[in-house]
Amino acid sequence: MIKYLGSKRLLLPRILAAIGALDPTASATVLDLFSGTSRVGQGLKRLGFDVVANDHNRYATTIATCYVQADARRWGDRAARLIAELDRIPGEPGWFTETYCRASRFFQPHNGARVDAVREAIARMALEPELEAIALTSLLEAADRVDSTVGVQMAYLKSWAARSFQPLALRVPELLPGAGRVCLGDALEAASVRADIAYLDPPYNQHKYLGNYHIWESLVTWDKPEVYGVACKRVDVRTRPSAFNSRPGAVEAFRAVVSRVAAPALVVSFSDEGHLSRAQIESILTPLGHLLAFEVDFPRYVGARIGIFNPAGVRTGRVSHVRNREILYVVTPDAGATSRALTALRET
Repeated sequence: MIKYLGSKRLLLPRILAAIGALDPTASATVLDLFSGTSRVGQGLKRLGFDVVANDHNRYATTIATCYVQADARRWGDRAARLIAELDRIPGEPGWFTETYCRASRFFQPHNGARVDAVREAIARMALEPELEAIALTSLLEAADRVDSTVGVQMAYLKSWAARSFQPLALRVPELLPGAGRVCLGDALEAASVRADIAYLDPPYNQHKYLGNYHIWESLVTWDKPEVYGVACKRVDVRTRPSAFNSRPGAVEAFRAVVSRVAAPALVVSFSDEGHLSRAQIESILTPLGHLLAFEVDFPRYVGARIGIFNPAGVRTGRVSHVRNREILYVVTPDAGATSRALTALRET
């Protein structure tokens, strides 16, 4: 799994516990509306839930197609053969190497050349959507293991990270049995997808996920876009805004999405560092049913713990805090289900 700001790795056991308490039989359809790396969707699929994963970024839906939609029983053997074939391809520098190894320093050139060669090979193969997503996810994860960042692609390290010297090596993603569904779209549109439970993890601050992970978007789409700035971001980072990234717009964006959700039960995770206050979130969720709020304390992302530096690598400010609180909300028309969720959260 790639390094990802906002990953729910630490909160995942509680998210699964809350959703499992809402449907102990794991027979429900769960809509993961902002799927990101699909970590939550994978956890739900592993438990037996029917998962629908949605995101508006192509890299996210590619990862979800690999882990949520693809059925290991159908694709596992073919994926293993394909990844072995791709991993034998020698490097051939191209657009990726020029952009992310020379114009910027996210990867060492020997690994950039491998990314170029493997990605071009995948493009020529005209694979079925699930198999292509498996191959692209394998390549994306391999690149993530040898990058030179603190986990986001807003900037690269001044000196090469130790892992960047390692050769890029593809691995077969850990596919799961069963098939889910993936949507590529705006959350406001996808919110109306029929489901029994909806899980919402919206963007919470001014940083766009597309800007944080623009390299993955370019690697997946392979559109070799025009780029700008020291970090060589895709130009569409400037033109694909989200209301959730704006403090004035976040409240109404959240209200609009919640109003469109067709599922009777919701599980929502939000950070206390976000644009929305707890009072604002609860004022929107309370009218929908019985509301539970459960707080969990976590360390902040690694960049915050390292400190604040200017482009020259000089420390320019002090970090105000190194921990934050995640709040997990459960709202359902069934008071008994809310009570079960609270018990499950306390015991997890």
